[in-house]
Amino acid sequence: MIQGANIRSLAQGTTTDKVFELVRNVRGRGGVTVPIVFMTYANVVFSYPGGIRAFCERAAEAGVQGLILPDVPFEEHEEFAAPARDCGLELVSMIAPTSNDRIRTIARQAEGFVYCVSSLGVTGERSRITSDIGGMVRLVREVSDVPVAVGFGISTPEQAARMASIADGAIVGSAIVRIIAEHGRDSVEAVSEYVRAMKDAVRPRVQ
Repeated sequence: MIQGANIRSLAQGTTTDKVFELVRNVRGRGGVTVPIVFMTYANVVFSYPGGIRAFCERAAEAGVQGLILPDVPFEEHEEFAAPARDCGLELVSMIAPTSNDRIRTIARQAEGFVYCVSSLGVTGERSRITSDIGGMVRLVREVSDVPVAVGFGISTPEQAARMASIADGAIVGSAIVRIIAEHGRDSVEAVSEYVRAMKDAVRPRVQ
């Protein structure tokens, strides 16, 4: 689903600088004040003209608060985290069911929040989530007080409510991308209805 969205976006002429401009518009004319975090690939940041620091500077200037780079191993993340930190951005760390003993190590150095990956494999909607999310969250909370949000495979209000009862939040991506793919330019209302239902499912648990 995400790969398909990438292809459609590139075909329409999307560039990194255009995305920065989009954020500026959302912040300025749109008046949006909630935090914005970019989730992208390491090569987008690494290959940006001027390098990692230039990317981080542009992101911060546009109004971005953080970065998520899923393909950067924790052991190599400082190459990105240091310049991000210098620019006032937080590089969000990820933990997965296979992280095991590394969970505490990652959590101790976590910035912003910890992204808890609920399932193995690629991102996408799933009918069931069988990983021990509660166990991963407990390991994080043993060593850190940063919030923990769960993502990968969450697509229904019931799943979101379950994750919010275990962690501090639920991350939804592919389900929204699917709605946009189905409705195209007329997707605003459908996305709004979906997001409202998901928020209503978690709101009682995140006062």
